[in-house]
Amino acid sequence: MKIGLYFGTFNPIHIGHMAIAGYMLSFGGLDKVWFIVTPRNPLKKKDSLLPEVQRLRMVREAIGDDTRFKASDVEFKLSQPNYTIHTLTYLQEQFPKEEFLLILGSDNLEGFLKWKNAGRILEKHQLLVYPRPGHEGGALKDHPRVKLLPAPLMDISSTFIRGAIAAGKDVKHFLPEAVWKYIGEMGFFRP
Repeated sequence: MKIGLYFGTFNPIHIGHMAIAGYMLSFGGLDKVWFIVTPRNPLKKKDSLLPEVQRLRMVREAIGDDTRFKASDVEFKLSQPNYTIHTLTYLQEQFPKEEFLLILGSDNLEGFLKWKNAGRILEKHQLLVYPRPGHEGGALKDHPRVKLLPAPLMDISSTFIRGAIAAGKDVKHFLPEAVWKYIGEMGFFRP
């Protein structure tokens, strides 16, 4: 089975994330997509992150009963700060018959060579890359293990959503309905 691993802090998960995951299932040759909720991205500041269990809950709310998707807390159990190579090694040990592919945006592809053991990741895993506005993919865009997919461009970010909520804006149409309700119930991202 081909499983796409979609890593992210998902702070919060939004319709852009869901559209990309759906696109990868339909056009990327995947059987399933696992959303790997990252407790902390080593390349990002932690100060604006909700606790990981709440971000995991939002991913579960977004997925609902769609069995093609899975919300994974695998990185919660691994030592911090965690690196993608550690997660991939762990998953391959736990699920040796599965083929794991990475889903990432062209913005992340541009910085991919900064990732820990980037060369080893490329040796063992294919990268499925979706376009991000203003990012062409850098030096790796023509690498044989990199597949650029012409997914629709969506310039939606969790940063935008957090800022809009803090400013009192109605951004419910940028989020899965269950996620919007959960954010409202919990009062997340409000000043």
